[in-house]
Amino acid sequence: MRLSRIVGGCTALQSLYHHISWKPTGKRQQTLAAEVRLSGIGLHSGAATTARLFPAKAGEGRYFVAFGGSRIPATIEYAVNSSLCTTLCRGGVRVRTVEHLLSALEACGVDNCRIEIEGGEEVPILDGSAKHWVEAIGHAGMCEATDFSGNTKEKMAPVICDPKYVYRGDSFIIALPSSKFHITYGINFPKVPAIGCQWFSCSVDAYTYSKQIASSRSFCIYEEIEHMRNAGLIQGGSIENAIVCSALSGWLNGPLRYCNEPCRHKILDLIGDFSLFAQNGHQGFPFSHIIAYKAGHSLHVDFVRRLANILLK
Repeated sequence: MRLSRIVGGCTALQSLYHHISWKPTGKRQQTLAAEVRLSGIGLHSGAATTARLFPAKAGEGRYFVAFGGSRIPATIEYAVNSSLCTTLCRGGVRVRTVEHLLSALEACGVDNCRIEIEGGEEVPILDGSAKHWVEAIGHAGMCEATDFSGNTKEKMAPVICDPKYVYRGDSFIIALPSSKFHITYGINFPKVPAIGCQWFSCSVDAYTYSKQIASSRSFCIYEEIEHMRNAGLIQGGSIENAIVCSALSGWLNGPLRYCNEPCRHKILDLIGDFSLFAQNGHQGFPFSHIIAYKAGHSLHVDFVRRLANILLK
């Protein structure tokens, strides 16, 4: 599917209009009721790390605390280009592979959260999904966040008022105005028949996310593993934290949790990347119908950065 068939055939990365607003959600900003602590291996570094999540004040938003106490807000301002993951960087200090954790926090409605990473610079990959994050958040519980004066804050959400899109070649993301949070995602691996072309579409709320999205795992193509490892990537990757598919032999460590698990995982990633649009404890994912095809982290982040730039104009 080509973007020109949908929005008209321009040839550069661009958006159509410049209208974004903010809408009250009718909810108060939330934070964790107790600490969350999970440990595991970093997907790309292979280092053993621990992520500790703490309650934060209303209006603080979500932010990481890395080496030496460096504070890195989980916002698009600090997103940098990186391969096969989403990375935040401030003052030369970075934290990698933040997308699954941020996806769970955004979908579960944890608006304000302090995240400390111990043992390295990468969020642990766990089983390659957001399942364990969602379970840990549910176990800790949530409560209304208060600011330093003890006051709560109303939670706002961005609203896409006019169609917007970005694309590169036949990869694209479109945001259409909608009264709900909805995502439609397509992937296409013609040289890997077991994956092939897949689409999945769902409205986004905490319940749907936990039942249909959170447990979908990262995936990779077996024939590409050696090349990625030689490039210094996926040093901690294994069949314990990813589903692996061969172009010749199909899935090597099934069964899948869903017949279209790879496509669902792309939605998980997109929610995590779009969470970077959040500001001051407000929601990141906009009221819109997002349609994405063969997009990936780089295009997700480019789209969110473009939205942020529109707000600054």
